[in-house]
Amino acid sequence: MFWLILSVLLWGVLHSLLASLKAKQLVRRRLGERAARFYRLAYNVFSVVSFLPVLALAALTPDRTLYQVRLPWSALMIFGEILATVVLVVGFFQTDVWEFIGLRQAAGGAVSLSNGPVETNQGRLVTRGLYRYVRHPLYTAGIAFIWLMPLMTVNVLAINLALTVYVVVGAIFEERKLRGEFGQAYADYAARTPMFLPFTKWNKK
Repeated sequence: MFWLILSVLLWGVLHSLLASLKAKQLVRRRLGERAARFYRLAYNVFSVVSFLPVLALAALTPDRTLYQVRLPWSALMIFGEILATVVLVVGFFQTDVWEFIGLRQAAGGAVSLSNGPVETNQGRLVTRGLYRYVRHPLYTAGIAFIWLMPLMTVNVLAINLALTVYVVVGAIFEERKLRGEFGQAYADYAARTPMFLPFTKWNKK
């Protein structure tokens, strides 16, 4: 369990370092503006490929079941996962999917400072749709999906714990970049919109 948590956290640290403004600026200085336009696309590909060793480690690590939720509650949990998947899809399409993937930048579009599930659409702050209720609906949906699994094993628990920590910490750093990019507009948006949980006040900032 320890090595699984460590591997996910190491992946998260590397993921965050490559998402930093310093990393992007270094690529721009060393390779030029044209190469920097492909940074987001390369970053996303690397993020997916570099997570494969974590999954391989999970597959090779001895595992045991912690609990298995039975019907009808398991059906409700699966329904929750389906809803979380719908939220993920809708959230992507309410922003700029091509910007998130990196294809818009590679084609010559404007390069955003943000590098997560971006709350922007071609350089404009998105506050409509799901973003009216939470600032990070994609993160919220992702966390809900992994914790609504009816079957929980030691390895899945380790990965879920590490991913949850990474998502929360990553969202905090993402907020800093969004505040730097949108200034007072984002500060006002954050003051009236919860970070993760809709219809709550404690996680407004």
